[in-house]
Amino acid sequence: ETNTLPFHPFEMQQGDILRMEKEHQVLKEQLKEAQEKYEQLQSRSSEEISALKELLKKSVEETEVSKNELDWLHQDLEIKVKKWQQEKKENQENLKALRNTAKKHTDTNDRYLKTIDEKEKQYNVYLNTYLETSNKLANEKVKLEERIKRSQDDCQECVKRAVKAEISVLTNWKEAEVCKLNGISANAEANLKMLKSLSSSASAAPKLKPQIDSWEIFISNVKKQLEKVEAEYEEKIQSVKNGVRNCLTKTETVDLPSP
Repeated sequence: ETNTLPFHPFEMQQGDILRMEKEHQVLKEQLKEAQEKYEQLQSRSSEEISALKELLKKSVEETEVSKNELDWLHQDLEIKVKKWQQEKKENQENLKALRNTAKKHTDTNDRYLKTIDEKEKQYNVYLNTYLETSNKLANEKVKLEERIKRSQDDCQECVKRAVKAEISVLTNWKEAEVCKLNGISANAEANLKMLKSLSSSASAAPKLKPQIDSWEIFISNVKKQLEKVEAEYEEKIQSVKNGVRNCLTKTETVDLPSP
């Protein structure tokens, strides 16, 4: 498993606990080696002392060993004993220091374990709170999404009704303008037809010719106006269908004075 907990405040730097555990293991191994070395030295010293005592006994029994040799043996024995005692003292001091260090690391480890247990309890409390809050927010999210969906559907329905209403208004305006212009055009056509019938005589034709031309120009302008109105209203209706807004305006028409 992977530890995903933040290392602070358990560690000053990431990996401090692991490093202290490794140092603790190394110190335990050093302590074990020191103990073995101490036992070996003690055994070796005991063997040397026994050998020296045996040699001294043999020298005394034989009485042929010179006093100088005996003194040398005593001196050598004293040196070795002092050396062994010094080594023993150093090993005891090292052993004491290692024990103190091991105790210190053990206390630190216990303190960290206690802190970890407390933090784990806090983490479980925070996790339960988070899960409860998350579930509550998830339920609220579902409700909000449903409300948004209903609102979007209502909005689309309103947009459809608004588009339909705008198209209806524009269509009515167009039909009204077209009807108006068609009426003007029909009246003009009737007047033009009457003038043409009156101009059938040779004497009236020259006098009526300017009026006939004026009415023909007027009818042509009315038809152009009619085409313009129909085209602009159709363009606005198509824009409304395509979703363009602010198209609900009347097309400006020019009042054409009749001849």
